Amino acid sequence: MAGEAMGLRERKKQQTALRIYRTAIGLFAEKGFDAVSVQEIADAAEVSKMTVFNYFGTKEDLVFKPMEKHFSDPARAVRDRAPGESAVAAVRRQFLELVEARDPSVGLNPEPFARRIREVVMATPVLRDRAYVASERGARELADVLAEETGDPTLALIAAATLNVTRTALVEEHHRRLDAGETPEQVAADAAERARRAFDLVENGLKDYAVKA
Repeated sequence: MAGEAMGLRERKKQQTALRIYRTAIGLFAEKGFDAVSVQEIADAAEVSKMTVFNYFGTKEDLVFKPMEKHFSDPARAVRDRAPGESAVAAVRRQFLELVEARDPSVGLNPEPFARRIREVVMATPVLRDRAYVASERGARELADVLAEETGDPTLALIAAATLNVTRTALVEEHHRRLDAGETPEQVAADAAERARRAFDLVENGLKDYAVKA
């Protein structure tokens, strides 16, 4: 019974957090991030302002907290990879799994809510800055994992930056095509092949890339 009660409490907490999150994103999309107060979000979600801060420490966290863990995805893929698997192979494998799952973190989820989050971020300078900082922190986390394994922090940083920017470029391409009017299904149709080509370029190096005729 105690376990069931704990499970129920946890589910209720998750439901409350999700309600607050969706309410906040809806208001931010409608009115703009700066024009919406935390009190307004609390009232719309039918919770207290203190409850909002209990679940989300800051107003910016109302946008980023549920998705910020994804900036650590490359480091997690490399840290947890199997013996004999390269860093490039691990990041590529993970990215392809996210593509297959149509994960919101790679811009392929068909639910409009996922697109709305990006629209809020791109329309708000302070949120764009936080996204950049979070991405850089993710690259540094990956570099630290690689440096610990290889003992060469300089090459680890170069490798991490390359892998991170490759992922970012692929995700941005998904969003660019969606912004241009393609459906998530159309973008997803060749997303895996595009990702394979991108990571093959990283894996094989740039020595034969863009040789001028």
